[in-house]
Amino acid sequence: MHFARPTATPILGTMRTGAERAENPAARGIAGPETACAVSGGSGTGEPGAGTTGSGGTGRGAGMALMLGGGLSNQLGAATGALAFPVIGPAGVVAVRQWVAGIVLLLAGRPRFRSFTARQWWPVLGLAGVFATMNLSLYTAIDHIGLGLAVTLEFLGPLAVALIASRRLLDLGCALAAAAAVVVLVRPQPSTDYPGIALALLAAVCWGCYILLNRTVGRRVPGVQGSAAAAAVSAVAYLPIGALVLVRNPPTAGALGFAVVAGVLSSVVPFLADLLALRRVPAQFFGVFMSVNPVLAALAGAVVLGQRPGWPEWAAIVVIVGANAVATLAAPRAEIVRGGGIDPAEQRCGERTAVPTTPDHAIERT
Repeated sequence: MHFARPTATPILGTMRTGAERAENPAARGIAGPETACAVSGGSGTGEPGAGTTGSGGTGRGAGMALMLGGGLSNQLGAATGALAFPVIGPAGVVAVRQWVAGIVLLLAGRPRFRSFTARQWWPVLGLAGVFATMNLSLYTAIDHIGLGLAVTLEFLGPLAVALIASRRLLDLGCALAAAAAVVVLVRPQPSTDYPGIALALLAAVCWGCYILLNRTVGRRVPGVQGSAAAAAVSAVAYLPIGALVLVRNPPTAGALGFAVVAGVLSSVVPFLADLLALRRVPAQFFGVFMSVNPVLAALAGAVVLGQRPGWPEWAAIVVIVGANAVATLAAPRAEIVRGGGIDPAEQRCGERTAVPTTPDHAIERT
């Protein structure tokens, strides 16, 4: 994908402006770029930010289009990356994707590494480790059990973070519904791939850890510098891994192209789309809309990879999507602002990107 120079420069400039604005407490009420998974909890107020292009229904419609486009791009990127698995494997695809995400976030956040203290470095390094583990486990799970099932199980991570601390009966109902759906998805069958299921659940644990660590990073490191630094460290860590994989499995031009496209579609596009969408829609609405990602993943897997879930799997996916949407929609607005519920921006970062899930969430869930 090519970004025209007159367009790309202002966008990156806007990201930097948002990162600088995050250092000003008086400006945190504006849903700017820092809301897009870069700063946790307190950055998203739940209201469209200043600078919204259009007003009322027009701005909301544009935000919905951006969210849908970002979600589709994220899942299509994962599906495209899977096309390169037979040549370079999941590890090779993840390495290329981490490199793409690291470059983009370094340009966006411009972290000041030399100014970081030990208290800032520890959560950043933890976040980098989560980035690396989450994406590798998710992409390996996709290779085993398919895109739709892998992303659906991964979504249990943010759902668990939201429900564990809750005392409401509604959230207990959401948890029980999601648990029943998981039983359906992992029920014993001749084709059941338990290693793949375990890897997807590992990705879910990583996504939950990502949310908690990202809140700490957001409190200790200004703007998007923390997420950018974590993505850069993760990308560097993948240099020897990626080099070894690519030397042992020489990539074809097509496989390398699929991996690069996966990095762009799953990291760059969702990051920019979420950045713009969060200026147009309330953060809680963003979180509800992001709940449909497992459905988008199943559709992308069916169209691109020929992976067609049966009706029990579709029913379970819909139940988990519904539980996540209800938990997000019913959460008091104050919980979302303070980080007590699901942070909508953090949902994207799950699969998606190093900073919004940003997810591969997001950028991915980097």
